[in-house]
Amino acid sequence: MVDTPLYPVALMLAGKSCLVVGGGPVAARKIRSLVHCGALVTVVAPQISADIEKMEGIRIELRSYDPGEARNYRLVFAATSQRELNHLIYQDAESAGIFANTADDPQACSFMLPSVIRQDPVTVAVSTSGASPALAVWLRNILAGFVGQEHAAMAELLSQARQELHTQGRSSESVNWSELLEGDLPSLVRSGRIEDARKLVEKVSDVELAERAGVLNCSPL
Repeated sequence: MVDTPLYPVALMLAGKSCLVVGGGPVAARKIRSLVHCGALVTVVAPQISADIEKMEGIRIELRSYDPGEARNYRLVFAATSQRELNHLIYQDAESAGIFANTADDPQACSFMLPSVIRQDPVTVAVSTSGASPALAVWLRNILAGFVGQEHAAMAELLSQARQELHTQGRSSESVNWSELLEGDLPSLVRSGRIEDARKLVEKVSDVELAERAGVLNCSPL
């Protein structure tokens, strides 16, 4: 557990070079999440699991970590079974001003990974500051029951409205978004009444929204 509060942040990693050192199940989980976010992932390990070998869109280098190479990346993950090697990778990253995460070792991390729920573009993250990853997963599983496809659809509708406001040179702060979210919008989307939901957003925000197939195809839950 870390001694000071964590600063939550959502990183935009699309097109950014990220390094994962390790070829086992832990490394596989890191790689999968990075690829989902569009990162350019390099995996360095003498051996890799069949799971990693099957992954697409990553660069695999079957070799040992080269001391100092962490400086060539935007984000670094040390996920080997060797504690000393993990610490070397972390120290290399720290020396180069690169953020690094070491699996199961909060004291050798400059950032930590929360437990995540995704209903793109909605992401909900839970962290215990390293105190108990198991508790973070337990809490995530509880919250997952409240975060569904309707929230993704609402995010799309509200995003369209904000973009249209900006196009018109208006501030999105001029709209009472709470009125929408605390009113009928969630139930309309949840029941699949997307057109009614769109009209409600248009009424409150005073903008006309273009139809989007991804939102229109949201089926009743």
